[in-house]
Amino acid sequence: MTHSDLTVVGGGVMGLSIAWEAVRRGLQVTLLERDTIGRGTSWTAAGILPPANDRTTADPFDRLRGLSHRLHPQWAAELRATTGIDNGLRHCGGLYLAMSPGEAAALIGLQQYWQAYDIQATRYDTAQLLADEPNLGQGAAATRLRTAFLLPDEYQIRSPDHLRALRAACQQAGVRLHASTLVRKFTERGRAVELETDGQTFHSDAAVLAGGAWSSAIATASGVDFDIIPVRGQMLLYRLPQPPFRRVINEGNRYFVPRDDGHLLVGSYEEEVGFRTDTTPAAIATLRQWAEGLYPDLQPIEPIRTWAGLRPNTIDGFPYIGRVPDRQRLFVATGHFRSGMHLSCGTAVAIVDLLTDTPPSLDLDAFRIGRG
Repeated sequence: MTHSDLTVVGGGVMGLSIAWEAVRRGLQVTLLERDTIGRGTSWTAAGILPPANDRTTADPFDRLRGLSHRLHPQWAAELRATTGIDNGLRHCGGLYLAMSPGEAAALIGLQQYWQAYDIQATRYDTAQLLADEPNLGQGAAATRLRTAFLLPDEYQIRSPDHLRALRAACQQAGVRLHASTLVRKFTERGRAVELETDGQTFHSDAAVLAGGAWSSAIATASGVDFDIIPVRGQMLLYRLPQPPFRRVINEGNRYFVPRDDGHLLVGSYEEEVGFRTDTTPAAIATLRQWAEGLYPDLQPIEPIRTWAGLRPNTIDGFPYIGRVPDRQRLFVATGHFRSGMHLSCGTAVAIVDLLTDTPPSLDLDAFRIGRG
């Protein structure tokens, strides 16, 4: 029998972040992952971190995002100092493009939001855009641009490197990591939580379910009722001699993320297809058509890799974060959809605040199971 102060179920960015935050606050932590730690959906994430300001908003989701946005540079520095791993956090800025009237209207609406919450945004015309990113000059942006905005406080993070750093930091701090360990159910028994796997039973004073798209299956088997909707997101990757852009380029739900080493990530194509993680020729062709239209130099180049991940969504788009209703020692942190990488720091702090009876960094009522 293995006993810990805390058992975290899920070895993606959410689970690793919670484990690292908890062990740094003095808890003895075990982490259980059904597959490979630091892979899965978190590994496939683009790592775009849009700017946010938790000091100027009362909206719960924006407060969570703003807290995380403030924490990411701190965590990146601490992870590098602890592990020697650069997680690729870059203060690169993001460009938001509108090619259609609908996209332009959406950006104008966002402009009002950015102004209201003191998020810096500069409107660009075509000439200003092409002066900022000259390699857009041969594509659709040169002739079809309706409007554009620069958000200088947008970051990018290299998801595989961030996960590698978190795993290394957890190992160094003494977190007991168990890969290929499928949790079937958890049960609260008196002053402990019992977690049943195929191989053994784990016991802890508390448990956090942070299993992404797979969370609701474990919850249902454990008598906890909430739904997570898996959304497949397909992406592709190019390798170029040098980065073609300085900034993240966004148009609607499509984007370019340029890495320092010349890799160019293109995403994404989203659809509800259950738990399938294969890529499809139609989706990859759609992404290529968009990418080549915006940056025609890609036309003769084949992507070096394609992949898909399952983004855990909820009915109302808010994640589930906090204590499980009618339970004292069971907690949940899942359903962050496209924002898991971005929201991971703030979610970890909020969960560990609850676990350690620390005055909360956030009001989590809006994220409770059974809301509304």
